[in-house]
Amino acid sequence: MLRIRLNELGKGNDNGPLQADVWRWDGIGWNEYITQQEEDFIRTEEELFVTIPAEAGLYRVDYSNKPYETPYVLPEWVDDELRNTGLHPAPFNLKEGMLWGYINDEGRAQIEPRYEYAEDFQKNGLAIVQRKNSSGLIDSSGRERVKPIYSFIAPFSEGRAVVSDAKGYTFIDEKGKEVTPARYDYLNSLHEGLALFSKQITTGGPSLYGYVDAQGKEVLPAIYVDANDFMNGVALVKIKEGEYALIDPEGKILYTYNHPFVGSPGDGLLSYQATENGKYGYLNTDGTVAIQPQFTSALPFSEGRAVVNTAENYGNAYGLIDKQGKMIIPAKYYEVLQLGEGRAAIGTPIFPSQPYRGSRYIIADAETGAILSNHTLLGVNNYQDGLASVYDAKETFFIDRTGKRAAQPPVIQGTGTLTLSGRLIRADIDQRTAYYDRQGKQIWRQNGVIPLRPPYSVVEKKYKPNRDYLVYYPVVEGIASAEVSREVNDKLRKLSLVEDPGSNGATQDFSYNGDFSVSFFRKNLLVLELTGYRYPFGAAHGMPTKIYTHTNVRNGRFYKLGDLFKPGSRYVEKLSKIVGKQIENDPEYSYVFPDTYKGITSAQPFFVDNEALYLYFAPYEIAPYSAGFPTFRIPYAEIMGLISTEGEFWQSFH
Repeated sequence: MLRIRLNELGKGNDNGPLQADVWRWDGIGWNEYITQQEEDFIRTEEELFVTIPAEAGLYRVDYSNKPYETPYVLPEWVDDELRNTGLHPAPFNLKEGMLWGYINDEGRAQIEPRYEYAEDFQKNGLAIVQRKNSSGLIDSSGRERVKPIYSFIAPFSEGRAVVSDAKGYTFIDEKGKEVTPARYDYLNSLHEGLALFSKQITTGGPSLYGYVDAQGKEVLPAIYVDANDFMNGVALVKIKEGEYALIDPEGKILYTYNHPFVGSPGDGLLSYQATENGKYGYLNTDGTVAIQPQFTSALPFSEGRAVVNTAENYGNAYGLIDKQGKMIIPAKYYEVLQLGEGRAAIGTPIFPSQPYRGSRYIIADAETGAILSNHTLLGVNNYQDGLASVYDAKETFFIDRTGKRAAQPPVIQGTGTLTLSGRLIRADIDQRTAYYDRQGKQIWRQNGVIPLRPPYSVVEKKYKPNRDYLVYYPVVEGIASAEVSREVNDKLRKLSLVEDPGSNGATQDFSYNGDFSVSFFRKNLLVLELTGYRYPFGAAHGMPTKIYTHTNVRNGRFYKLGDLFKPGSRYVEKLSKIVGKQIENDPEYSYVFPDTYKGITSAQPFFVDNEALYLYFAPYEIAPYSAGFPTFRIPYAEIMGLISTEGEFWQSFH
């Protein structure tokens, strides 16, 4: 990166702090925003700097006075649907790791952070929380209404919530009582008094679908090859290959459709194929043809309009049609998204040769197709109450139904989403959470300083040289020696991959996200978990990484696995046998590939806590990608004879 000094701009300026923005020409316009880091965007005395990537290109620096106060303030938001609890889920960075609790409308902690994750309170006053990788329910006082015993809990619908565990799916009521007499292979939420379920009729045979009521009674038996939820008193089911039907809640067939494919009804129309692997059109509910097959894909109608594709060979030529099949937005775009409230987003690739890297959007009137705003957006969300959360190359903000920036604050630098949350606005920006009131004043934000014990703390720093590279990395404070402190934090920065990946241009062929948390702290030992996810553009998936650092905060030493054991203890051989026995005898590790485990090495990734040593492997090393990082827990009591209890590593946390 190149640093440019802008001293002359700051002289004689008394109208507020200066804000400088750097843009790069992408061949179409000044659309690539070059993020300025806090550490690179510094003003001390008369010094003002910006940075640009160290590669050829056209760059523009805009500068302006940033007002001290928000210039526009809306009156307090009035909403009859405000939740009675007035509580909002919030993540806290603690020495025990990141835990979720709840804050009130004033930003004060109301329910202490003790959950791995926490969701919004629902209208019935209950919220889904997770502890020890299991889900439960709490009320607004923080009292457990349902202990965290389920692997999954869905939001309540019509007084019931779908839950699942090792036995299968069932319903619970708002008191947490299971109400279905049996478990199902699959169970969906209630819609109009009925819920879709599936079960395997014969061993090894296909699953069939039926419907249960709120008491779990099977109203319609599992006889359908496929089925959809009830909506407006009807549901589409598949009787057999080439035969679909529209049924009522008693199972009576209202209409039959003999076609290779028929999709769910929307606004009284159903997409269909007249021939196997043929073009798509739309049927009326009575089975007559409403729009002749002519599309390579056809989505359900909503608000009287549907998104269709006309491109062959899995290409993208999307448009928007009305119920007569007339094009409202011509079918020539890489993306067309219906945003609700009569609005749509038209998307074209940011990099035409690499469309998988994302789209740039403009807002259109979905009723007429007229372009409402040509301002380039990089992310859009659906409209709610006349507002939609969007972000461009620089900021996240609301737009109104004109497609232009709304008067409703806040406007936040970074990429993310703004969500109406009762009397507050939740901001999830650059993977961090904050809350604002309806006038745009920040009332709470996720803490960036993690206190350990005096004088030690871990400070979070952010590195975002472009929109495809974001790292939060740790800085340990309180180390007595300035030289040792610098060495420790330089190493942590390097391990966190805080490096220049290039500009936001096509030369960077991947995205990367990095983060950290405190895994363990006791006495003088600080264990940090550094995580990362690198995604090569166009790949099926990215590759996660995980590194644990074990640092003595008194002397700055980083410990290796061998530092825990006595010299000559042959710990590698003995630990290898212990892990091998766990793989052989514990069903938890049945996912391990046969004959792939060959033992551990002296450089085996590991971490420690108060009770045990943990050894882990990278994805694909001994197990499928879906298994994540296979981890093996070895209690100290099992290996105490190997441990150097007088050694520096052990003594650092004992």
